[in-house]
Amino acid sequence: METELRRQSRRQKISEKFGELREKKEGALIGYVMAGDPSAEATAGVVKALANGGADIIELGFPFSDPVADGPTIQAAGQRALAAGMDIEGYFELVRALEVEVPLVCMTYYNPVFRYGVEKFVAHAAEAGISGLIIPDIPVEEAADLKNSCEKHGLDLIFLVAPTTTDARILKILQRGSGFIYLVSRLGVTGTRADVSGSTKELLSRVKTDIPKAVGFGISTGKQAAEVRKAGADAVIVGSAFVRIIEEGKDVNEKLEALVRELKSGILEAN
Repeated sequence: METELRRQSRRQKISEKFGELREKKEGALIGYVMAGDPSAEATAGVVKALANGGADIIELGFPFSDPVADGPTIQAAGQRALAAGMDIEGYFELVRALEVEVPLVCMTYYNPVFRYGVEKFVAHAAEAGISGLIIPDIPVEEAADLKNSCEKHGLDLIFLVAPTTTDARILKILQRGSGFIYLVSRLGVTGTRADVSGSTKELLSRVKTDIPKAVGFGISTGKQAAEVRKAGADAVIVGSAFVRIIEEGKDVNEKLEALVRELKSGILEAN
């Protein structure tokens, strides 16, 4: 019963989390890590460290052998997770057992979802405690089945918008997406960068919506997080910086928690 109540608490809608933060005039920090890197047992501690540090939402990646949106750091994490035996059933088992009370988002690719069965995947994700899905390689025009399943089971389907996305496609994404809109701050794949792209502010201004706007790709410091928040983002997404700490393998949870606190402080200072 306690575990079920914890899952229900975690299944707080992403929109509710953003509503709470908006009341406090506070931006969100969304942290990404790869499930099963370097093991399922280690991932449980990693997720708890992110939550303890102050992450508002956690993206938990499911590994895929051809991750077209990911840079070398996250690609390597996916390979480590696959080598350690992470599979879909193991992923859902891991999610069910997590002792955190923040919304969890599954980020993966369409191939494993399709092979498992779209309806089955979404149903099991919801039962395990997932609040939303990010599938970067499915076009919004081809996502009707996935969207229908997400609506049926109460999950948000989160789409990406890049600097090259046309205004017409942005409109489609805003009509069909929910939870938050994932704005890609620059062209290319995931990975940390020394500075945040100057196109971020322009992209934020092009996406006219009340759906929260979250900016990712390349952010790794509190200063960068503050810049993105000042540019008008409702949330900052950080992934590769966390995954790199996990890859280094030394004092992982302590370093993760410290980086989360730095990033969240930058976001708060930008209010």
